Amino acid sequence: MRRTGGRNSPWRRLACVIGQAVLLVGCWAAATPAQAAEITPVRFVLPNGLTVLVLEQHSLPIVQVHALIKAGAAHDPADKAGLANLVASLLDEGTATRSAKQIAEQIEFVGGLLQTKATEDFTTASTRVLKKDMDLGFEILADILLHPTFPETELERVRNQVLGEIQSEREDPGQVAAKAFKQMIYPAHPYRWPVNGTEETVPKIKRADIQQFYAREYVPNQTILTVVGDLTVEQAKTQVLKRFGTWKRTETGARQAATPQALDKPLVKLIDKDLTQATVVMGHVGISRTNPDYYAVTVMNYILGAGGFSSRLMDSIRDSQGLAYHVGSHFEATLLPGPFVVTLQTRNEAANQAIAGVLAELNRIRESPVTDQELAEAKAYLIGSFPLRLDTIQKLSEVLGLVEFYGLGLDYFSRYPKLIDQVTKDDVLRVAKQYLHPGRYALVVVANQNKAKVKS
Repeated sequence: MRRTGGRNSPWRRLACVIGQAVLLVGCWAAATPAQAAEITPVRFVLPNGLTVLVLEQHSLPIVQVHALIKAGAAHDPADKAGLANLVASLLDEGTATRSAKQIAEQIEFVGGLLQTKATEDFTTASTRVLKKDMDLGFEILADILLHPTFPETELERVRNQVLGEIQSEREDPGQVAAKAFKQMIYPAHPYRWPVNGTEETVPKIKRADIQQFYAREYVPNQTILTVVGDLTVEQAKTQVLKRFGTWKRTETGARQAATPQALDKPLVKLIDKDLTQATVVMGHVGISRTNPDYYAVTVMNYILGAGGFSSRLMDSIRDSQGLAYHVGSHFEATLLPGPFVVTLQTRNEAANQAIAGVLAELNRIRESPVTDQELAEAKAYLIGSFPLRLDTIQKLSEVLGLVEFYGLGLDYFSRYPKLIDQVTKDDVLRVAKQYLHPGRYALVVVANQNKAKVKS
C-alpha cells in the first residue's frame, strides 16, 4: 500500500496546522449508531460506464473520494505474481503532468491523504482532503488513475521495496505459515499467490507488463467511485464529470475464474524453525462474500472463534487448557470462496494438544445446536458493532465500494441487522455442517519440530 501525507510526514507537520487538526478529527466523525441503518447513498452511472455512489456527510468539512478498480492479484499472470500490486504502488509515482515529488508535495501541503492498495480481487485508490481543497483532491486522484506514466526509475525503487518486504516476511512465522497455507488450499488457483508476489516472480515484471495491465484493467466501466463527505450530490456530480467524464470506456471481455476446489483429505506441512512458540494455521476453502449463507456463517463463526473471549475456541484452548494466549477463526470475504482459517500460537510441546482441541471444537459445533445464550450474544454483538464499521468517512467510502462490488444493494445498511437477527440455531448447525470440514483440512505448523513432534 502506498500512503502519501501520513501523520509523521514532515510535509504534514509543516502545512495547514489548523486544517490538519480538523482533518484528523474528521477521520473519526461520520455515521453514528443511530444513523447507520439510515445511510442512503445516491447512485449514478456515467456514459463511459463509471459507477458512482455519493453520500452526503456534513458534520465536518472533509471529503473522501475512493475508487475501486475490479482488477487485483487474482488477475496476475501465474509467472508474474505481484503485477497488480506493482501497478497500484506506481500510480502516484508520476503522471503526464506531475512527478512523484510534486504529487506528494501538493497533497501534503493541504494536509491531505492519498492511498493506493491492491488486494486479491480489486485495487483501490483514494484521497481525503478538507472541503476547501476538494477540487485538488479530485484532480490528483483523477490524474493518477487516468495519466500514470510508470517511470522506470520509480519502478526499480518500488520493486526493491517490495522485494525487501517479501524477504522480511520470511522472518515472520505467521507470514510463513499463511503463505504455505494458501499454497495448500489453492494449488491451482490465483488466490494461492501473495498479493505482493514472490522473490521469483517480482523481478520478472517489466515496465511493458505494467503498462499492458494498466491499459487493459484500468477502465471506467470496471471502476466504482464513492464520494463521501461535506458536499452535495450535485457538487459531486460536477466534480466527477469534470475529472472522469473523458475517461475512455474499453470492453475487457468476460473473465472465467474457476471456483476453488475443496480438499479431499487432511494435508500437513511442517516448517522447522528454532522458535519457542509454535505457529499453527489450519483450515480450508470457505465461502464467497456473495454466498446467501454469509450471514448465518458470520453468526456461527462468531460463536466458534471470532467472538474473542466469548468464543468456544478461546474458552477451550486458552481458558480451560491454558495452551494459547489467543486463538481465533476467520472466514475471509472474497469474490470467490476465500479461506476459512484458524490461527494460534502455543508452546512447541503443546502443539498437538492445541490442534486436537481445535478439531474437537470444529466437530462439536457441527454435531449439536449452539445454546440460546450463545446465539443471542453473537447477534447482539454483530448488530451492535455494525455501526462501528461505518463511523468514519473513510470506512463509509470503503464499505460503499464493497457493497457495489459484491452487488449487495443500496439497502444493505438497513438489511444487515435484520439478516443477522433472522439467523436461527438450526441455521447455525446447518452452515457448520456444510462449511466446516474437520476431516478435510490443511495444517501448517511453524515450530521447532524436534520439540513440537506434530503428528502428520
